[in-house]
Amino acid sequence: MKLLPLLMLLVAPILAAAAPAGAGWIPLFNGKDLSDWSQKGGSARFEVRGDEIVGTSVPNTPNSFLCTKRTFGDFVLEYDFQVDPRLNSGVQIRSQSFDAETRTDWDGRSITIPAGRVHGYQIEIDPDVKRGRLWTAGIYDEARRGWLFPSDGEKGSQGQAFSAQGRKLFRPGDWNHVRVEAIGDSLRTWLNGQPCAVLRDAMTPRGFIALQVHSIGSDASLAGAQVRWRNLRLKPMANTLSEAEKAEGWTLLWNGVDGEGWRGARTDTFPKSGWTIRDGVLTVLASGGAESSAGGDIITIRRYSDFELRLDFRITPGANSGVKYFVQPNLDPITGSGAKAQTGSAIGLEYQILDDERHPDAKLGRDGDRTLASVYDLIPASAAKRPNPIGEWNTARIVCRGRHVEHWLNGRKVAEYERGSAAFRDAVARSKYHTIPGFGEWQDGHLLLQDHGNEVSFQSIKLRDLSAK
Repeated sequence: MKLLPLLMLLVAPILAAAAPAGAGWIPLFNGKDLSDWSQKGGSARFEVRGDEIVGTSVPNTPNSFLCTKRTFGDFVLEYDFQVDPRLNSGVQIRSQSFDAETRTDWDGRSITIPAGRVHGYQIEIDPDVKRGRLWTAGIYDEARRGWLFPSDGEKGSQGQAFSAQGRKLFRPGDWNHVRVEAIGDSLRTWLNGQPCAVLRDAMTPRGFIALQVHSIGSDASLAGAQVRWRNLRLKPMANTLSEAEKAEGWTLLWNGVDGEGWRGARTDTFPKSGWTIRDGVLTVLASGGAESSAGGDIITIRRYSDFELRLDFRITPGANSGVKYFVQPNLDPITGSGAKAQTGSAIGLEYQILDDERHPDAKLGRDGDRTLASVYDLIPASAAKRPNPIGEWNTARIVCRGRHVEHWLNGRKVAEYERGSAAFRDAVARSKYHTIPGFGEWQDGHLLLQDHGNEVSFQSIKLRDLSAK
């Protein structure tokens, strides 16, 4: 986690002006009912009153959350809220809830999340004028790490500055307007048109939006306290770089509109068929399930050695695809036994993309090394991985620095290895790649999106070149 100085907010562009209706904005509330939402956690009441969603506190229940059924990754979110001064609340972004207890490691710390517990980034609603803190539009990590911005407590310099700002901006008893920008690992907030929090954090790249009614414990005097929301809208920001990403050297590997920067693995141009580009989404079309039999794999025109790659992918039921790196298009494709083949996917290391439940490849290989996010046919992904449901977007991250390689899925590291190590060479010797001399140890190579004959979509393909760092 990286925190940017509060001073940077003073020079940040103010983006809080409302965008025209219809300019890519999605209403999160249909104005009629809560059919697009589901309640998790406690049993506080959520109901529709006119154009508002109203949450009402009840005693003896934990924090309650009204969650969108959809998940979102990169976006701008806007909403108005009005809150009882006795009630703490917030809006979750990029949040999750799992049926089973989960454990994750972050910055050397192990975090256990109970089954069914909503967790993730919360944009705070803190109306306690008497306390004087007023950290509305701060960023709190619900059920995980606590306060992220401000991060030094009420008596710290950042906390005191944030409190002073909150006392000026927050409107007690009135409607307040919040804007949230979440692009890549950059999170920014505004309250009533003024910039508030700036945070760099990559723990959760995607999740649902949720409205919180905080627990009041057994205090019956707080029963019936309400928080209201209206004008909830979200603008997806796929294929966009934040200012922070630009400053760190991130580039868009795909521009979201055409095939610039890419070509077929066996041709000099982008495929004329087999792939579509529509509404900022790059899709390989279904063609029967064979490798590179239709549009074929596509590769970057440039070659890369040390890099960090992030992208979103969405699979259809039973789909198979992959993201390959250090690709050598001059090498002949191979069969499952390692023999040369007339057709097939280009040779390289692979981040596997697969519907583990429906595709038979998940049960082949060794120890699950052909399942989602694995180093295909070499190293299995961790069983702790948490893919989103079929049809939802997932975020893949591949880090290659020297010989060290990491695979990440939805903010969790799921595999890592050292190219050229004894363990790596042993895995290659037992794989379909055993006939290829020096497999996976090339100095550089292309990046590849695989055509495996199934429909899979990609967006927000971003790369940071680490070769000069």
